[in-house]
Amino acid sequence: MQSPSHPCLSCGACCAHFRVALHWSETDAFDAKGTPAELTETLDAHRVAMRGTYGGRSLRCIALQGDIGVSAHCGVYAQRPSPCRELQAAWEYGEPSPQCDQARIAYGLAPLEPETWVRADGG
Repeated sequence: MQSPSHPCLSCGACCAHFRVALHWSETDAFDAKGTPAELTETLDAHRVAMRGTYGGRSLRCIALQGDIGVSAHCGVYAQRPSPCRELQAAWEYGEPSPQCDQARIAYGLAPLEPETWVRADGG
């Protein structure tokens, strides 16, 4: 899990902005360590999506707990699917993240800056 000062723990915007589609083999129906299949819905013969992230006007992943922009975390963090593991917070590893910026802006949050990580690390 991320450290308590990790900016994602007060955000959650990406979990309520993007569809999270994954191959069904990433679920626990295939691998006991996979994403809980009951938290997904079928997209097609090969893909599922996290419930709450597919269709409709208001997206919010079923696994997202807490309030966006205040205190948020993934309820299945250790079992989160690859799209979630691959979406990096902006500047966490010295690189921009247009997806992170887009989600934060959609929820009225300022994009993260390189300095965010100096503060988050206590440096």
